[in-house]
Amino acid sequence: MKKMTLFGVLCLSLLISFGAQALPVGERLRALPVQADGRIKPFDTFAKEMLEIVYGKKTFEKREAYEIILTWMLSPQAWQNKELFEVKNHDLLTALKLDEKRRYFRGDEIFSNDRFTMLRQELQEKRESKEKLTPYYQALQRLENQFFVFTEMATGRLMRVLPASEGANWLSVAQLEGESQKKFMDITTDFIAVISAKATAKPDSETSELSKHLDQSVIDFEAFAKAVNPASYANEDKINAEMHYNLFHPFRWASIFYILTAVVLLFLWITGRQNGMLLAWILVGIGFAIHTYGFGLRVYLTERPPVSNMYETVVWVVFGSLIFSVILEAIYKFKFILLAGSIVASIGMIVADVAPAILDPSLQPLEPVLRSNYWLVVHVMTITISYSAFFLAFTLGDIGLFYYLRGEEQHKEKIKPIVLSIYRAIQIGVVFLGPGIILGGIWADYSWGRFWGWDPKETWALIVLLGYIAVLHGRLTGWVRDFGMVVSGVLTFSLVIMAWYGVNFVLGAGLHSYGFGAGGVEYVGAFVLAHILAIIYVTVIRSSRQKNA
Repeated sequence: MKKMTLFGVLCLSLLISFGAQALPVGERLRALPVQADGRIKPFDTFAKEMLEIVYGKKTFEKREAYEIILTWMLSPQAWQNKELFEVKNHDLLTALKLDEKRRYFRGDEIFSNDRFTMLRQELQEKRESKEKLTPYYQALQRLENQFFVFTEMATGRLMRVLPASEGANWLSVAQLEGESQKKFMDITTDFIAVISAKATAKPDSETSELSKHLDQSVIDFEAFAKAVNPASYANEDKINAEMHYNLFHPFRWASIFYILTAVVLLFLWITGRQNGMLLAWILVGIGFAIHTYGFGLRVYLTERPPVSNMYETVVWVVFGSLIFSVILEAIYKFKFILLAGSIVASIGMIVADVAPAILDPSLQPLEPVLRSNYWLVVHVMTITISYSAFFLAFTLGDIGLFYYLRGEEQHKEKIKPIVLSIYRAIQIGVVFLGPGIILGGIWADYSWGRFWGWDPKETWALIVLLGYIAVLHGRLTGWVRDFGMVVSGVLTFSLVIMAWYGVNFVLGAGLHSYGFGAGGVEYVGAFVLAHILAIIYVTVIRSSRQKNA
């Protein structure tokens, strides 16, 4: 046991030390402080966000974002024949008379098109009338934003690198003059030299020397910029921490360990073995530690609880699901509870990682209405942690449906503890959701001057609470039996999906506009529909077996 524990600690130490390694020679440019979106961030973060807006990914042709973005400014004409701009909406492709089989297009194919100008005018009219934008107009708005980002970057107006001598705003590259312009030109000259050396396969010694020269030019510019206005310049510790966060990818590593945990537990549960649980606990412990570490980094960088957008709530909800599964597993020792928690954590972390266009992982300042860390903790974190328990109940319900499909009589001994676990998870969720709604009403009175206003977000939170209370009541009175609990665990989670995702991404109405987003409706809809069909199928099979019996 001591050896296994030591192994787990060693793995965690190696991972964190790997993530904390210094930038390679020639990549100091990635850490250059840039002001954007109301905060100061490394150029690496800025470049990834800009490339993701335009191209939909954080790399282009296996090249890092910071290289791509800088070449937009240094040589925009070189990108004329590159299929850089992503367009996915079929209606928009039809309106622009573009090939619907393609996903990426050259700038002249889109922006030189007369129809693009006409469509932008239509979009502006929609915005002025304050109509809710349909997916078509949301896609058009994104395309307009892509055009803005590329053109502003190409002209040097988007990249702000030098603090002004007075005030909070920084100067863009296009505004640099005199010594600051010369020092930034040194960076670009050295950058071009390094890129050329790599492209022409020059000797490693020569490339390394050029890379060192580039690093020194970046350091010289940073020193000059800091001397202009030390109070407004970047906090070096935070820049380094954000670079570490970008390079380490803590949530991705956490998902790997959660997947390994799920695989081990699934094997143990199927085979009935007991001597592998220690390995499962070590793996989930490492994943949990890295997950917590990632949260700590985000809290340090943003100076707020990490629950201000859909991406952060997904990562937080699966974190809570894992905690509840660990607690219930420690009490009941059923194995499948920890299995369900690790499955929830794996799925949530993977979805958060592979859908950046829908779940924005960037570190953004808080909306004005949310600028209260106290209320973010007591209301938002309380509400969303209830979703964690309901998500766990949902996954346990899926496991229960599987055993009902395999045979109710043969698997009675496994179904009973599953039902108990679903019941406990729902109880935990209700205990958190009820107070969370009340605390939200207090915050609403503090922010908007009214306790309750039947806002869509408020209404759906209440619907979720009433739905789960009805399930608990039905269980206590005997109306909801074992199969009913399994079905309820799965079906009632659709209410959570509507309150959590649907209000923000489908309805897009109400005072909670800071949480609105777009995309993923077809995937979420298919997910819900698939589970409804699964419930119907298992119900029919079960009824047929009971009749035959």
